[in-house]
Amino acid sequence: MRLSVTEIDESLGQAAVAGWTTDDHKWIVRKYRFAEFLQGIHFVNEVARFAEASNHHPLIAIDYKMVTLRLTSWHAGGLTALDFSTAAHFELAYSRCTARQ
Repeated sequence: MRLSVTEIDESLGQAAVAGWTTDDHKWIVRKYRFAEFLQGIHFVNEVARFAEASNHHPLIAIDYKMVTLRLTSWHAGGLTALDFSTAAHFELAYSRCTARQ
């Protein structure tokens, strides 16, 4: 079920999705910076594996050492709880990838 603007704002306040912002309350977006290009690629591979397993795929942009992820739920016409739980999983993947520096 699509979340209301209030529910989206409350969800963005959760520590598990720190750093994520909203784009017109239709998307959540996060930019990740990496020390090295290949570290970002490793992160994207982790994101891709999880997205494929959960059948919930983000838009991904790779700009050298920065990776941008954008999430929405197309079938719901906006953001759902699934977007926020997926974002939390991506935060954990980022923590794992940057812990190897």
